Amino acid sequence: MAYEVTATRRRPQRFEDLVGQEFVAQTFRNSIQSGKIAHAYLFSGPRGCGKTSTARILAKALNCAKGPTASPCGECPACKEITAGSSLDVIEIDGASNTSVNDVRQIKDEVLFPPNSCRYKIYIIDEVHMLSTSAFNALLKTIEEPPPYVIFIFATTELQKVPATIKSRCQQFNFRLVPVEKVKEQLAAAAAELGIKAQDEALYWIAREAGGSMRDSYTLFDQVAAFSDGEITYEKIRDKLGLVGVDRLNELFTLCVNGDSQTALLKLDEYLQNGVSIEQLISNCTDYLRSLLLIKNGVKKEALLGQSPERFAEEVLNAWSSVQIERALSIFLNLYRDIRYSLNSRYEFELALSRLCWLKEYVSASEVKKAVDAVKPLLDTAAYPRKIQTYSDGSPVQNQQSVPQQGAARAGNVPGGMPVFSALTSEPGQGAHPFLNGGAEPPLNKSAEESYDGDEWQSAPEGPAEVQLEIQPEALPQSDLGNVTEAKEPLQAENEPQKVQPVSAAVNIDTSSIDKVKEAMIAEFSINDAMLASSIMQTVNWQKNGDFVNCQVENAYEQIQLRQASQKIAAYLSSAYGSNLKFAVEFVEKKEEEAKRELPEKVRILRDMFKGTVIGY
Repeated sequence: MAYEVTATRRRPQRFEDLVGQEFVAQTFRNSIQSGKIAHAYLFSGPRGCGKTSTARILAKALNCAKGPTASPCGECPACKEITAGSSLDVIEIDGASNTSVNDVRQIKDEVLFPPNSCRYKIYIIDEVHMLSTSAFNALLKTIEEPPPYVIFIFATTELQKVPATIKSRCQQFNFRLVPVEKVKEQLAAAAAELGIKAQDEALYWIAREAGGSMRDSYTLFDQVAAFSDGEITYEKIRDKLGLVGVDRLNELFTLCVNGDSQTALLKLDEYLQNGVSIEQLISNCTDYLRSLLLIKNGVKKEALLGQSPERFAEEVLNAWSSVQIERALSIFLNLYRDIRYSLNSRYEFELALSRLCWLKEYVSASEVKKAVDAVKPLLDTAAYPRKIQTYSDGSPVQNQQSVPQQGAARAGNVPGGMPVFSALTSEPGQGAHPFLNGGAEPPLNKSAEESYDGDEWQSAPEGPAEVQLEIQPEALPQSDLGNVTEAKEPLQAENEPQKVQPVSAAVNIDTSSIDKVKEAMIAEFSINDAMLASSIMQTVNWQKNGDFVNCQVENAYEQIQLRQASQKIAAYLSSAYGSNLKFAVEFVEKKEEEAKRELPEKVRILRDMFKGTVIGY
C-alpha cells in the first residue's frame, strides 16, 4: 500500500473530528438537524485549520444515504466517493487555476442539470479570492438564486480580497488557529498510531513551530519522525535541525548577565562554527527572551513557554528586571529586521550581544523621571539658598519665599559636588534671574514695595516697616506659652556686615534647657519654613557654651541646609536668650555596624540627597 502522509491519513471525517473549530461544527450540526441549509457558505481563516475538510464533511452529511444527518455513516457509496474525491456531484475547483470568467460560465451551465446520484450538487471552490473581478460578477446571480439542489462552498485565506457583494450572499464562518495544547494532543495520538515514542517537550516544540496549523504540524512531525529512529526527542531535533536549545541559551545569557562580553562573543562564534544559522539563532534567542518575560510576569504555562519553566536559568531571571528583559527582547526584534539590510549579519548580532552585557545598567526613561521628580525640591533648595528681601530702608519683608540668587552656582554658594541646573542660573551682568521667585506669585507676594488696599495696588509707606515675629499658641507646648509681644527693632539689612543683632523674644521661652529652646524653635519654624524645621529635628547634642550654640547632625545634606539658615537660627536664639549668640552645626559620621571605607564627600552628599545607598564600594 502506498505511503500516506499524516496530514492526509488523519484528515477529519466527521464534525466531531474537527480540532479547535467547535463553534463551526456545532452550528452545522444544528442546521442539519433543523433542516435549515443555506445555498452558499464562505469559509475563511488561516491555512491548515480545516476549511476544506469541513466542506467535505458537510457534503457527506447532506448526501449520506442515511441523511441529511449530522453524523454521516462513511460507509455508503456517496460518503466513500466524497472521501475519495471521485463523486460526480461534489465538484472541487481550485480558484487559483480557474480564475477567468469562462470557467465561471461553465459552472453556470452545469448548475442547470440536477445531481447525478446524490441529493445535492455541491461546488467547493478553494482559494476563491484568486478569481478575477469578472468571474466574481458572473457568479453573483447564480449564488443569489441557485437551483434548490445546488450549494456553493467557498474557502479563502484572505477574506479581505473577496468582494462585499459575494460576502453578503453567503453565510460566513471564521476558522481559528488551533491552540498549542490541542495540536500537541493530536501529535501524541499520531505518534501512538505509528508506534513512535515522543517526548512532550519535542511535541510542544513542533506544535509551537506550526503556528496553530494542523496541516503544518503534521508535515513537520513527519519530517522529524523520519530521522528520529522511532523516538522523537528535543535533543535530536536540536542537533538535526540546527537549533540552539534552552541549555545553551542559558549559558549564553548567563555570560551576558555577568557582563563577560569576551566569553559571550567567543561562545557565539562556537555556535556559528557548529553550523547554526544567524536567523535561526536570533529566532531562538527571541523565543528565550519572550519566555523569560512571561515567567517574570508570573506566566508559567508550559504550552506558552514550550518547556518547563524550571529549565530557564534562575540567575538570568533574578538579574534582569521586567523592563530590562523588554529592552533585550526589543533589541533582538529589531536585529531580525536589520540583518536583511546589514553589511554583515554577524556584526549586527555581535553588537546586540555586546549591548546585552551592560543591560543591567539600563534605566528606563520613566524610572529617570520618577527619580528626578523625587529629588527636584531638594535640588532646587540646594542650588538656590534662601535670600532675605528687604525694603529700601533695609527692613526685611515678611512672608517671603525662597529667592534664587543670581549666579549662585558660579559665586560658590552651592557646595562642591551638588548638581546645578545651568538653565536656572544666570551669568553676572546678564540681568535678573529669568524665573525670579519661581514665576508668577499670588497678589499678596507680587512686590516687596506694594501693598493691597481694596481693589487697587498702592505703594508701601516710606520708612522702616515693623517686623512682627508671630508664634501660634497651639504650636508651642503649654509650659512655654507666655505673653506675646511685638518686636519693633528692625533686623539687620543684607548689605551690612555679618553681624547678628539681638532681637527681643516674641514669647517668653523657657531657657532653662537648650532642648526646650530647640522644641520651641521647631514649633515656630514649622509654620513658615517646614524644611528648616525638619532639618532641626534631625540634629542632636545641642550645647550652649558662652556665645556659641553647637549641635550635631548625621546627614551631610541636612548640615548644608542648617549652615545656609545659620543666621536665622542665630537670630532666634539671640531673641530667646537676650544676647548675641552664634550658631554652628557639626557633621558626625553615622556609626555603622560593620566597618566600611569612607565615602568621598561628593558621593556622600548625593547619597543623602537621593536617600539611597552605595553598593559595592
